[in-house]
Amino acid sequence: MSLVAPFSLRQLHYFVTVAQTGQISAAAVQAHISQSAMTFAIAELERLLGAALFDRGRSGVSLTYEGHAFLQQAQAVLEVANEAARFPFHRRTDVAGRLELAASYTVLGYFLLPALAKFKKLFPLVDVIPVELPRLQIERQLHDGKIELAVALLSNLAQRGRLHTHTLARSQRQLWVAAHHPLADAGSVGIAQIAEHPYILPLIDEGDRNAMRYWRDAGLKPKSVLKTSSMEALREMVALGLGVTILSDMVFRPWSLDGRRIRTVNLNWPVPEMEVGLAWQADALSAPAAAFKEFLTLSMTGPVGA
Repeated sequence: MSLVAPFSLRQLHYFVTVAQTGQISAAAVQAHISQSAMTFAIAELERLLGAALFDRGRSGVSLTYEGHAFLQQAQAVLEVANEAARFPFHRRTDVAGRLELAASYTVLGYFLLPALAKFKKLFPLVDVIPVELPRLQIERQLHDGKIELAVALLSNLAQRGRLHTHTLARSQRQLWVAAHHPLADAGSVGIAQIAEHPYILPLIDEGDRNAMRYWRDAGLKPKSVLKTSSMEALREMVALGLGVTILSDMVFRPWSLDGRRIRTVNLNWPVPEMEVGLAWQADALSAPAAAFKEFLTLSMTGPVGA
């Protein structure tokens, strides 16, 4: 007799969203449901599993031991389900060749690598070589024909109009704070509130240039500025309460390297989303590049979470 799981994919999606945000309210916003509906869905999932998945506290929720173990299983199930929905009848092809694929640090580390692994399974005869380049070099090499295809932060491109582009995902930016930070329980914050605290500038993929533009547009300056070119160092600095930062959900992780909790807080003033997508110069692409472009377009177009 076959066994049927007592929970739905929707419940798994809600659970993963709460685990990533650390807050029922923030997860409800991301999932476009009410907070009460999210609370009920998590409680029902815990009842069906016969285990508490979260510890509840004043500053949010954190995974229990059982929650950590179930998170890995839930993410694996959702990934398989997404793959089945996106490529229900896709078969391996005889497309062969080599593709040097340009990508920036953030895109390569937080967006692209899982897709590369999946593409290799579908197109085993295509040899994709990821090349990490800063944004300026990506644009130059595309214009000069030295690279054929790139996956880049389209929102950072200086001369986007000279390229063909296709948006794959948009990721909203939020404030990152320590779990014990005074702003952690705020429903939303404005830039004047943030200005009262030390601000951490990431020197990665022009994160410093983007952030200072927000401050310049608001006519304000942060209380003080800390700079780092390491995302792990940035997370640890935030988690220790040494400062706050504004970054996209794509690079968000709810824990620092040493296991300290990080929270996100919504912004109540307009900050542009991070836009990730494909960029190319030529009107016609090689077979490997065209196959990879089609694959990403089918498999990744949509919002990005944590």
